Amino acid sequence: MSKMSNRRTFLKSGAAGLAGMALFRDGTNIIVAASDGEPFPELVEVTIASLQTGMKTGKLTSRRITEMYLERIEQIDSKTRAVIEINPDALAIADQMDRERKQKRVRGPMHGIPIMIKDNIDTADKMMTTAGSLALVGAPTPKKDAFVVTQLRKAGAVIIGKTNLSEWANFRGNRSISGWSGRGGQTNNPYFLDQNPCGSSSGSGVAPSANLCAAAIGTETNGSIICPANTNGVVGFKPTLGLISRSGIIPIAHTQDTAGPMARTVADAAALLSAMTGYDKEDPITVDSPKRGAKDYTKFLDKNGLKGARLGLVMQFIQGRTAEQTKAYYQPFIEKIRAAGATVIDVTFTPDYSKVSADRLNVLLYEFKADLNKYLAARGSKYKSLQDLIKFNDENKEKELKLFGQELFAQAQAKGDLNDKGYVDALANVKRTSGAEGIDAVLAKDGLDALVSPTTGATWAIAATAGYPYITVPLGLREIPATTNQAGGAVPATITATGMAFWGRAWSEPALIKYAYAFEQITKGRVTPRFLPKYEPRA
Repeated sequence: MSKMSNRRTFLKSGAAGLAGMALFRDGTNIIVAASDGEPFPELVEVTIASLQTGMKTGKLTSRRITEMYLERIEQIDSKTRAVIEINPDALAIADQMDRERKQKRVRGPMHGIPIMIKDNIDTADKMMTTAGSLALVGAPTPKKDAFVVTQLRKAGAVIIGKTNLSEWANFRGNRSISGWSGRGGQTNNPYFLDQNPCGSSSGSGVAPSANLCAAAIGTETNGSIICPANTNGVVGFKPTLGLISRSGIIPIAHTQDTAGPMARTVADAAALLSAMTGYDKEDPITVDSPKRGAKDYTKFLDKNGLKGARLGLVMQFIQGRTAEQTKAYYQPFIEKIRAAGATVIDVTFTPDYSKVSADRLNVLLYEFKADLNKYLAARGSKYKSLQDLIKFNDENKEKELKLFGQELFAQAQAKGDLNDKGYVDALANVKRTSGAEGIDAVLAKDGLDALVSPTTGATWAIAATAGYPYITVPLGLREIPATTNQAGGAVPATITATGMAFWGRAWSEPALIKYAYAFEQITKGRVTPRFLPKYEPRA
């Protein structure tokens, strides 16, 4: 099945019941009381560690936790539409984890914990893997789980379903609608349902934010973990390229693709990351994962982790008419980092990234054609190439192309193979400017441990292109007053979720977790969504 059938009417006291509440405490934080009648409020903002404690003491079982999350999905996801499919074996898996626990065989921190994974990650089970496209609905079941799924199952995680995404991981048309797929429809932002949830891991950001699962797995080529994590108020961690295997994940570009955790807390993201890593013989880039990665990333959680850190503050990419107001919003959070004992130094990236934007896209186009053709051929579906998909979309345009086109598909199809000089030169250029002349150079210049910045597209793009790690921590919701544009036209007031990012050199996940966790503990910026229909500015 796709969406859960026979959905119930959303909570009677849901969004409408909050209309008269005083939402804002000040300019950076929001007061939100629990909604009356919310299903299983004990799951709201619950941590993985707390769930483990409940199971250890016998107050909870994996089956009961799974049942509660499934009921929350049943009642709430008709609003958010984050879940594209429920795993019909979820309760059976939970039962197995409970049996093992009774036998004193606990696999680790993820044992019995319900999570969701993005619908571009292969599972050799009763669920489909479609990347949100109708072209892969009914395609042969993958011959085996993606390596990351194998690792999660070994760790005892209960995969309760798959999440919706921007179709083909947001790599189909020159324009798109984040969170929309032909198969899953439109995923909605859990704070204000009419707002964009960002993508492509839209459902994987919304599901844990809406407390529909303990945590989720997203994938990223350029911002597809970080943007929806930031927009939906959760922690998103894009790891070093090579820490997590890419085998069994529907690809865009092998020089940037990776999976990563999305969770409500840094601790939960660290626990989930620990379960995802390892060497995969089918993905040679993971050869360094066992020795350069860590078996347990939760050991780097340190509430005093910012003390003594040397961090480079990246603010140069905040530009435009409202730049000063935006910088002012982030200033108190930067001061909290300093107050926690870190040395914060203003830094500047010297490469002109606007000049390499064409090369960045070129790399993705070349690799998308090569990598997707390889995946489709191995999958054995009816549509065995990118050209086949283009034809399918044209023949089913009333369902697949009604909102936007497939220009990127066509551009990729026109590319040659990966031996083309245009590809080789473009790849070398983007890796050099983002890595050696970018992040590495900035860190080396001032002897820095890592970088810190507002979570923005310019910064996550540098890290994504370099293949370096980046973690975003939620700050809360920022209310932006009405203004005018350069032409004098009215720009209405709005509201947006915000985040602070820590990023750095390859394989620096332990340090980034330490900084991110310490920052999270002193800011506590995560806001619980209440599924309001739209933002209503204060009078």
